Amino acid sequence: VTGLPIRHVGECFQRSNDTISRYFRKMVTIFASEPFYSKHVSLPFASSTTTVHPKIMQSHRFWPYFKDAIGAIDGSHIPASPPLHDRTAYHNRK
Repeated sequence: VTGLPIRHVGECFQRSNDTISRYFRKMVTIFASEPFYSKHVSLPFASSTTTVHPKIMQSHRFWPYFKDAIGAIDGSHIPASPPLHDRTAYHNRK
């Protein structure tokens, strides 16, 4: 979630890289397993354009960027301001 390397997470929690890596793999397996995934993950349908939040649809500022999106988290807009030299790397990110 944080995007930190295993080494930094291990230092933060005072655990070895092996321990962090092992538990990370366990969590990925749990999140990708059928009971968890089918219960908590909901993929957007083809008609999801009708479920876009009205504030986004009516905004000239947001709609050009979200009109072809396949879905958004409950209509939320999350502002992000990466550093200027990194902005091209963040285009078209989920």
